[in-house]
Amino acid sequence: MKLPRTSIEQWRILQAVVDYGGFAQAAQQLYRSQSAISYTIARLQEQIGVALLEQEGRRMRLTEAGAALLRDAIPIADSLVKLEERAQTLRQGWEAEIRLAVDSLYPTEPLLKTLEQFALLHTGTRLQLHETVMSGTDDALFNGKVDLAIGGMAPPGFLGDWLLDAEFIAVAAPQHPLHQLGRELHMDELAEHTQVVVRDSGSREPRDAGWLGAKQRWTVSRVETSIETVRAGLAYAWLPKHRIAQELETGALRPLPLAAGQRRFASLYLIYADPAATGPATRAFGQLLQETTAAWRERCHTEA
Repeated sequence: MKLPRTSIEQWRILQAVVDYGGFAQAAQQLYRSQSAISYTIARLQEQIGVALLEQEGRRMRLTEAGAALLRDAIPIADSLVKLEERAQTLRQGWEAEIRLAVDSLYPTEPLLKTLEQFALLHTGTRLQLHETVMSGTDDALFNGKVDLAIGGMAPPGFLGDWLLDAEFIAVAAPQHPLHQLGRELHMDELAEHTQVVVRDSGSREPRDAGWLGAKQRWTVSRVETSIETVRAGLAYAWLPKHRIAQELETGALRPLPLAAGQRRFASLYLIYADPAATGPATRAFGQLLQETTAAWRERCHTEA
């Protein structure tokens, strides 16, 4: 077995020198002396026999070889950090906090049921709940802000377990002009009226899912706001059926008689940020989510 001559700490310090622009800046950020930073970099270059940094004005920049080596070292350092975090989780046992991202499409009922059951299971674990829309869940996972997420198709590098298929229905208030036509509707007729859509909370690759290119589009941040906008007769929209069940039953909202595309479906998945490092509290919460969602699906199917 061959042991490495360099350490992860050395590569992290090199990264800091590059990120912050010099030895003094890195020392300040890392709470170390400038001489300690300089010595660490000199020792690292001596151990590998390659020049890693060069002066460029007042800043230090990577040499071509340094850039290539640091690029390879960063994921190794990240993996070691995750390993240490997993060890800490195992040492502590039940986590003190769970960070959860939930797409606004996920029904409130099974979420509240999960929270209720989890509180009975262990009352000492805090919960951070991030409410997201579309790619906002992806951002939370990529940025390491959550341990567990409910969102659409798992983004690259993650795996997800299917939870449910949500049905969207094209609806408008009974007094809306589209309902006054009294006949089957086509795409060009929809484009003449205002459509309300929910804003994607993500910033990496925001989506315009559901927008038909209407001449007038109103974008809101919450599903509840879009429902109220449609109820008021100000716009039409594709809304999640489970969110407007009462409005459909009372007639406050009516399905639009579209020639095609009246209904759409979107799947939601349960996604662990790092399955290998997931602690027992997060696992228990995820299991409860799957169970309560399955029970909710079964009840909805029976009622339908």
